Amino acid sequence: MRVLGVDPGLTRCGVGVVEGVAGRTLTMLGVGVVRTPTDAELGRRLVTIERGIEEWLDEHRPEYVAVERVFSQHNVRTVMGTAQASAVAMLCASRRGIPVALHTPSEVKAAVTGSGRADKAQVGAMVTRLLRLDAPPKPADAADALALAICHIWRAPAVNRLQQAHAAAADAFRASRVPRTPAVRPPAPPVRKVPR
Repeated sequence: MRVLGVDPGLTRCGVGVVEGVAGRTLTMLGVGVVRTPTDAELGRRLVTIERGIEEWLDEHRPEYVAVERVFSQHNVRTVMGTAQASAVAMLCASRRGIPVALHTPSEVKAAVTGSGRADKAQVGAMVTRLLRLDAPPKPADAADALALAICHIWRAPAVNRLQQAHAAAADAFRASRVPRTPAVRPPAPPVRKVPR
């Protein structure tokens, strides 16, 4: 499985590609950051992010894209920029028919470090160890993108089984609710009146 992880941000959008399957050694195929100038107009910044993500999709051809789910913060401007960059990443993947998975920061931290409250240094250290890198990717947005990809590779099999079980249960429920048509009986022979 090849996954492009996207840590969305308007100034720095982390991207990283990881290949492998759950339970086996993972391989990093690329890591980087799509940057936009803070003084540029919003629309131009979003176009820059789109072009950067499209280049990563062209170069690495991932089977899945894992994006950090936007969560509420105190700084509304930061949340808005993150949400906008996240939407661009989802749009780029969906336009190509690539499935998109959203993972919360705590899910990613728990998957990679074992603790949903891990700090960025701990995430970077575990990403370095899991991918057998010489040093943690810099900046932290790049390490977070790799962590997203790792999280998706490890969680996807369980999520797929859960979705399949849910779909099977829904199908069984619908089948049990379908009204049954009564069996068709052949017409009864005509009754003859016997004179008395």
